[in-house]
Amino acid sequence: MIGESNTVSPRYEIGQKVIIRPVSEQPLTLRESDISSYAGRTGAVSNHYWISPRNSKVFYIYTVRADTDYKEIVVYEDEIEACLD
Repeated sequence: MIGESNTVSPRYEIGQKVIIRPVSEQPLTLRESDISSYAGRTGAVSNHYWISPRNSKVFYIYTVRADTDYKEIVVYEDEIEACLD
């Protein structure tokens, strides 16, 4: 909630290089289909936000700027991984 202490730190920091890797095993929605076209591509985290649904834990959402065309893509934390290059 706004105003409450956020005790969970984001897994990825702004500027960190990441690889986009959608994880959906369900039929693709329009959003997931768009993200799938970026699967395997690298980018840099340009921002992150946290949300906490009622009576739930904190979830991070990241904005990633794709290296190839500089488009910003919004992804969930489990849809990216650290790039070790």
